[in-house]
Amino acid sequence: QVQLVESGGGSVQAGGSRRLSCTASRYTYCMAWFRQAPGKEREGVARIYTNSQNTYYADSVKGRFTISYDNAKKTLYLQMGSLKPEDAAMYYCAARISGVCSLQAEYNYWGQGTQVTVSS
Repeated sequence: QVQLVESGGGSVQAGGSRRLSCTASRYTYCMAWFRQAPGKEREGVARIYTNSQNTYYADSVKGRFTISYDNAKKTLYLQMGSLKPEDAAMYYCAARISGVCSLQAEYNYWGQGTQVTVSS
């Protein structure tokens, strides 16, 4: 089992920045950030392999968001910049301990979510 605890959500003005964190209770093979806005489907935002630090981003956030992972702290980050109103959503971190790690894969472990609100 992996417990994931997110933090860092809140309200930010459009154009601003925010950093989300997600701390894992144990080793994970890969981790990802997803988001879901009211009335919309869940969207994969970014993922990272925790050993190689290889990253992948959805087109909607490429160049504005940065995913990173601190092995010593077992903590995943999402640095969000140039925020837009359409980035407002509940953000979830997720993890796998093996297997396929695309944003379309099934992630086994999920955090409780942290809300990001973007005002224009």
